[in-house]
Amino acid sequence: MNFLPVVLSGTGGNAIFILIAYVVVFAILMYFLSVRPQKKRQKSMDAMIANLEVGDSILTTSGFYGVVIDIAEDVVIVEFGSDRHCRIPMQKEAIVSVEKTNEEE
Repeated sequence: MNFLPVVLSGTGGNAIFILIAYVVVFAILMYFLSVRPQKKRQKSMDAMIANLEVGDSILTTSGFYGVVIDIAEDVVIVEFGSDRHCRIPMQKEAIVSVEKTNEEE
């Protein structure tokens, strides 16, 4: 009967150490699988928005293609359609991709 409490008390500290080790490894794994790639994507999106210029073709989050007409601090005015009468102000965060215009003529 005295053997059981000795075995349980001896493995209790070891089990806590193993549990803490698993939590630390899981936290590091989650950082490299989710947080770090998200930061890289955000950095790339910020660089794309910072290099946005008038005349660039863009794709919005809602799937519309347009041309940048004017750029303000956090708003861009985008022209949609071929008739050039549909101009809509939108947040810069709504831009998904940018295609630069070639003005090397």
